[in-house]
Amino acid sequence: MPEAIVLTASRRLLRNLRDVMAAPGSAQQRLDKVVKLIASNLVAEVCSIYGLRAGEVLELFATEGLNPDAVHKTRLRVGEGLVGDIAAHARPLALSDAQAHPLFAYRPETGEEIYHSLMGVPILRSGKVIGVVVVQNRTRRHYTDEEVETLQTIAMVLAELVAGSGLVSSDELKQADGIGLLPLRLEGLCFNPGIAMGLAVMHQPRIAVNRLVAEDPAGELRRLREAVKGMHSALDDLLAADDLAHSGEHRDVLEAYRMIAEDRGWLRRIREAIRSGLTAEAAVQRVQEDMRARMGQVTDPYIRERLQDFEDVTNRVLQHLTGYQDTAARQELPEDVVLIARNMGPAELLDYDRRRLRALLLEEGAAHAHVAIVARALEIPVLGRLRGLLERVEANDLVIVDGDHAQVFVRPGEDVQQIFAQSFETRKQRQRAYARLRDLPAVTRDGVAVSLQLNAGLLMDVENLKESGADGIGLYRTEIPFMVRPHFPNLAEQTEFYRKALELAGDRTVVFRTLDVGGDKVLPYFPKSEDENPAMGWRAIRISLDRPAILRQQLRALLRAHGDRPLSVMFPMIAEVAEFDAARAIVDIELELARRQKRPVPRVLRVGAMLEVPALAWQMPALLSRVDFLSVGSNDLFQFLFASDRGNPRIAERYDVLSPAVLGFLRDVVSRCAAKQVPITVCGEMAGRPLEAMVLIGLGFRSLSMTSNSLGPVKEMVRSLDLADLRDYLAMLESSADHSLRGKLGTYARDHGVAI
Repeated sequence: MPEAIVLTASRRLLRNLRDVMAAPGSAQQRLDKVVKLIASNLVAEVCSIYGLRAGEVLELFATEGLNPDAVHKTRLRVGEGLVGDIAAHARPLALSDAQAHPLFAYRPETGEEIYHSLMGVPILRSGKVIGVVVVQNRTRRHYTDEEVETLQTIAMVLAELVAGSGLVSSDELKQADGIGLLPLRLEGLCFNPGIAMGLAVMHQPRIAVNRLVAEDPAGELRRLREAVKGMHSALDDLLAADDLAHSGEHRDVLEAYRMIAEDRGWLRRIREAIRSGLTAEAAVQRVQEDMRARMGQVTDPYIRERLQDFEDVTNRVLQHLTGYQDTAARQELPEDVVLIARNMGPAELLDYDRRRLRALLLEEGAAHAHVAIVARALEIPVLGRLRGLLERVEANDLVIVDGDHAQVFVRPGEDVQQIFAQSFETRKQRQRAYARLRDLPAVTRDGVAVSLQLNAGLLMDVENLKESGADGIGLYRTEIPFMVRPHFPNLAEQTEFYRKALELAGDRTVVFRTLDVGGDKVLPYFPKSEDENPAMGWRAIRISLDRPAILRQQLRALLRAHGDRPLSVMFPMIAEVAEFDAARAIVDIELELARRQKRPVPRVLRVGAMLEVPALAWQMPALLSRVDFLSVGSNDLFQFLFASDRGNPRIAERYDVLSPAVLGFLRDVVSRCAAKQVPITVCGEMAGRPLEAMVLIGLGFRSLSMTSNSLGPVKEMVRSLDLADLRDYLAMLESSADHSLRGKLGTYARDHGVAI
């Protein structure tokens, strides 16, 4: 049959199917009419539709040609027989002698033994198999590729009827995909602890295609051309942007993305689907569904990455076709939101109403990604590396997030909900107890005072300062405001931001860390480093010294914001004293400039360094004669000390900060600072965990900086601690060769009534 005739018949069949589906009557009545229509138009003696039920079972829903008594009685497991094989692999099958195939499964109640040839395709919805449509003939018929394409197009239209018929409930559709009515439990990595419960909200909702059947295929092809042209134009504008115009890895990635957007095979398949009778958006979606289903089980990372690129390109085309280019942040949200995303930027997170935001779940992500840092500032649990998250969670699913144990329960049963409710109530009681400690001093039982301060990066963090009872801001991450802007903030913008932070802090000290970007913290408008090991590459103070104009502008803004108020500033990732001297010299240049311009200068200026690079610990005599204070950045320090990438889940927990090596290292550092009377603070995550904080205090640290939700637990620990006993115990442990001292230290705390 000529291709043009086949396409004309296909379009006529789709229009007839649309009319049947829109006609009055029950879902079963419409399905019965549909199978007759398909069989007639495809010149087949049999047409059967199987729907996927719970437990991965395919049930015969309707048939023309087989025994009607078999409807809703004949069942096949996914993978069983030819129909089951089509469902299992989400791929079409066309056989001239089906009964000779080794997978053929005979069901005597159907009366299909007289039919030899078979053609079947999966019915796909949201990339998931929800059924199979099959045609059969008595003769050994050879089905053409065009006929297979036609049946695939029919299956796409049928997906809406099968899914919306009520014959299979939405719960069963979920269970058919293996995600079930019972609690689905996912494990990932904890980026910020805590527990939460709410309804799943997809950050990028699936674009709904409401019009499937085309009235004017030529017009639909024109719409596709315009959409692809618009997408190409947008990508060209992106590539031509000033900050992306030069060569580099980012450019290579975008060029590769542009090539995918021009992939001829992909576009050819979409055009063929349009010619068969689908609208442009329905054709794009059909090709996307087919590719997603075929490649869903592929584990090769390169192929998975290419599949994701195709997904992104497809979504861009759909956005141009439908005009829908928004995220869920602009929609009406439930009271309790658990936000679901593959990845997202920090500015996107801040688009959401934080009063409703309960947790953030990422299929990918990293603990120190920008969005995770902002989420910690919002004090919401964050889990990442949740494999299969987007495929296995639907919008409005009930989700429980257990950040403390890095697990997620989707659609939990009553028992899990009760356990969560008890845990949540216990946590609320503890929070109330911590609130009662807010105005009490952080002093040990034997009278040693400890300063507890906040880590901050957003103005909302500073707003929590008074309510938290913290003594001040021990670490203000100035890079976060840079991350959530589409451009580099100018002098006036930076000055205003620092001024607001100081006003909110009142008379409490704020220690500003200069820009710490690079590595895994890339500004959207800043060239990405091509370092093979970004954590040890061109980042932090190295960028500031190589691009002194950036540092000078930031220091100038800090001086103007402070006026004559005391200023505390520190430099990140100092590896040698010479780097500190170079950075300090720039401070002096800006001070002199302010004086010449007759601007007020701080009456007290304190300049410090972050101890994050172990090499600096062997330059302490020279360093301590220059700095006004030191701050230990334990996150980077210990990944460098152990040569252990903290972003790698395979080794993230391999080394313990409560090991003899760490205790010995920290004791030496703090004793050297004490001898020279140089204040020292720990501002990494170690400071915010009660057991680790107990050890730090025992080693001699008297200043700790942490997130606001860690303040209560740490203060409770401090007030329950007798320091004299702890010092002696730590001295005894340092000569140990154990991998970790955590177990012994935990036992000590419990035996001595220390609240950890």
